[in-house]
Amino acid sequence: MTLEIIVFIASILFGIVLYVRESKSNKLYRFFNRMMHAKDLQMADFNKKGFVHLQPFLMRLVWVSLFFVILAALVTFVTPINGFYIQYFASGIVGTIIGTYIASLFFATSKGLKKENLGKAIEKGKDFIEELTEGDQDTIEIEAMEESEKLETKPTDSPKKSARDRFKDKGMIN
Repeated sequence: MTLEIIVFIASILFGIVLYVRESKSNKLYRFFNRMMHAKDLQMADFNKKGFVHLQPFLMRLVWVSLFFVILAALVTFVTPINGFYIQYFASGIVGTIIGTYIASLFFATSKGLKKENLGKAIEKGKDFIEELTEGDQDTIEIEAMEESEKLETKPTDSPKKSARDRFKDKGMIN
């Protein structure tokens, strides 16, 4: 159990390092993209997508699982002892996926905490509060005036027709 926890924590760190490394340069993914796809289908030069960077969950899971399957094949061929390695590779896959999401969380928060973005958010908040405080009083007064005008112009003396009479007026019944 101790070795499994160590593998899990190490794989979380591996996932963080993998995500950070791939967010800076995706040369390996670009190489495989050029090798596998036709010229028309290749990714654009400005695209920063990698094996785990900017990928949805299922594709991250596929690439990380493929990496660990290759690693498992190498370990079983290299080591002469036939052990039960599945639990270590499963915890490695899960830890790596968790590590990539932890790293992407830090990247997302660091983009949102830049000084310009904070200034924009504060200005939007001030504008929103001003609209709430100033706009409510005017709207309430205008709505109150409109309601009072509707009440004054409403004819109360005209007798209401019954539903049967209205249907007769429309020609729906005789």
